[in-house]
Formats: sequence, structure tokens, C-alpha cells
Amino acid sequence: MTSPPHDAARLASLGREWIAAWNSHDLERVLAMYAEDSEMTSDRIPALGFDASGTLRGKDRLRAYWGMALQRLPDLHFELIDIYVSPDSVVVFYQNDRGARICEYLRVDAEGRIRQGSANHLVH
Repeated sequence: MTSPPHDAARLASLGREWIAAWNSHDLERVLAMYAEDSEMTSDRIPALGFDASGTLRGKDRLRAYWGMALQRLPDLHFELIDIYVSPDSVVVFYQNDRGARICEYLRVDAEGRIRQGSANHLVH
């Protein structure tokens, strides 16, 4: 019997897989973790010339945004610091290759796919 999508161990595993997917630089591997109608919020979205609201909806928009980001950051690498879970979400706390510490909030749907994400950056 497999564990339900919202099981704490499964959510923690999703967080570790999320890090591994990004470190692989395989955009389709990353996107496979997301629901078709997922949304992503980040202060980096407007900075790259995407939606001024900071939120993108749908895999096609995420593909365009993350594809550009991966091209601009060929040395992208995330180092996992910690993982936090709730009944329907996981927060992945990590450090990127430039030394920034980031918390990525990932809410999952009933199938265990990410339906909402938010990159939360430290304010200096």
C-alpha cells in the first residue's frame, strides 16, 4: 500500500526530489512535479520581464520563465538545508549557488502534484 499524497514522509520526499530535479537542470523533470494549472509566485518573475504581479499560472508560463532562468544561470545549484511539512504543503529551505538562502513553499493537490509555489527570499 502506498502512502497518501499528504503523508509527511511523502511530502518530505517531494521536497528532496524538487531539489534533485532543479540540480539536474532538466526543465521537464521539474515541470513533471507540477499540476497543469499550477501557479508560481516570486519577486524574480517581474525582474525577468514576466508578469508584474509576480505570479504565473499554468505550465506553459512556468516553462517559459524557468527556461529563461536556467539559460541565464548555467551553474544553478541548490543545497538542501531543511524541509518542513504541513498536511498539504512542504517548505524547502535551501541555499543557492550564489549563497542566497530561500524558502520555497509548495502546496500539493490530491494527486501529490504541486499546485501552488512561492519562492520566499530573505529581505536584507
